[in-house]
Formats: sequence, C-alpha cells, structure tokens
Amino acid sequence: MSNRTSPVGPDTDASVRSIALIGMPGSGKSTLGILLAKKLGWHFLDTDIGIQTRAGETLQQIVDDRGYMHLRTLEEQILLEVPLSQCVIATGGSAIYSTAGMAHIKTMATIIYLQVSVDQLQRRIDDYGQRGIARRPEQSFEDLYLEREPLYRHYADITVDCGEYSPQQMIKKLALALEG
Repeated sequence: MSNRTSPVGPDTDASVRSIALIGMPGSGKSTLGILLAKKLGWHFLDTDIGIQTRAGETLQQIVDDRGYMHLRTLEEQILLEVPLSQCVIATGGSAIYSTAGMAHIKTMATIIYLQVSVDQLQRRIDDYGQRGIARRPEQSFEDLYLEREPLYRHYADITVDCGEYSPQQMIKKLALALEG
C-alpha cells in the first residue's frame, strides 16, 4: 500500500464519505465493489453498467458503433452524476481520462487504486478485443497499462496491491487500508 491518506476529509463525516475503486479492466473493481458495499451496508454503483443502461447497448457495441472516444464521453457523463454519499463506486478502467469526472469523485470519495501487474491482468482477461475497453484500435493491452498506470497513481488516495489474493482476502486488505 502507498499514497495513503485518511478516508475521511477534515470537514467530512465518515458516514457520508464514499469509496471509488479505480484500476485496469480485470483488476476486480466490480467484484470487490459489490463485496465492500455489502460489508459496509452502502449502495453500490458500477459506472460501466450505468453507461450500458443509458446507451442501451454493451460497451463493446458502443466502441464498435461510435468509437472509443464516444465511450469515454459517456463515461464522463456518468461520473459527473455519481451520487457521493455512502456509495461504493466501481469506475470503468478509463475513468481516469476524465479530469472533470475524477475531480467530482475526489470531492467526496476516497479513491482506491486496485493495482494488479500487467501479467496477472493478462491471465485474468481472455476477451481483450471484445470487452469494450476504451482504447485506440491498435493499442496493445501492455501499452494501455503503461499509459494508464501513472494516471491511476495520480488520482489514488490509497493504492492496494491486489496480487494473487482471493476476493475475501482483498476485502480484508481494503478494510485495513481504509482504517490506516
């Protein structure tokens, strides 16, 4: 863990502060987000599902029909509408490209970067070309990782190494990181 700051700002009550998970596709944002929300008794929001619901199509269909930049535009719209009270938010992997969206989330949420090595991510993701990832058509997964990783670190209040841990072990790690 690194980049640790208090999950509670100086003028913010802990009961209303939210948690936003950022990281690469396959890092576990959705899975861990649901489990963490359940543990805390909070709401859960997956911005990828919000995008798909609004667009009426899958992320991959959006990329195929209108391009990856349109997907990023939709993602920013969803980020700017995120309710930030007692909510665990699983952002899309490309959320970090939206300065406005990330600034909005930063106002009331502790941002946790779920760090996973590129090798582990490649083992987890077997549908890279069909997953609806907002990337340039010719961009390899490794190049995408190298482009995004500094942005994740920039926005993170807390960075948690996800390594080869089970979801239950990760929830314990996240709870410790939030306490620390």
